Amino acid sequence: MFKWTAFWTTFGALFLAEMGDKTQLAAITFAAQTRSPLSVFLGAALALALVSLIGVAVGSVLGEYLSENILRKVAAAAFIVIGVLMLWGKM
Repeated sequence: MFKWTAFWTTFGALFLAEMGDKTQLAAITFAAQTRSPLSVFLGAALALALVSLIGVAVGSVLGEYLSENILRKVAAAAFIVIGVLMLWGKM
């Protein structure tokens, strides 16, 4: 069953989160270097679609075994760890 609320919430959250991030900056750089914007767009779109597919697949499997509360806490802890590692220059 398709849920439009989930679709628009996901679209909005990911669109805003990805705006101006390193992936977009990499795409800008590649497009400028290669002078082949269509190739860069297709490569970037395929990569982002594949990464999203992996995330959805993993989330679906984890959702079968773990509660939403636990998943949120694990995700929050992962964001904190990644943030600390970035501050220390380890990522």
